[in-house]
Amino acid sequence: MVIVEDKKVADMTAKELKALIIQTIHEAVDPDFGLELRPETECELLESITNARQGKLISVEDVVQELGFTWE
Repeated sequence: MVIVEDKKVADMTAKELKALIIQTIHEAVDPDFGLELRPETECELLESITNARQGKLISVEDVVQELGFTWE
């Protein structure tokens, strides 16, 4: 992440300007850009990826049934 505090564009290097533009685009497209995951969320995601790679998946039908929803 680029940190440019009250610096004029004229005083920036080409590299700094490019980095600032890229950062601005990322922030505009993804409001969560630059945020960190909580450790427990990261562990859950890694476990989910591992399960998916091992073929341990839960069907939509099973999720719907477990949550008590009706499937139409």
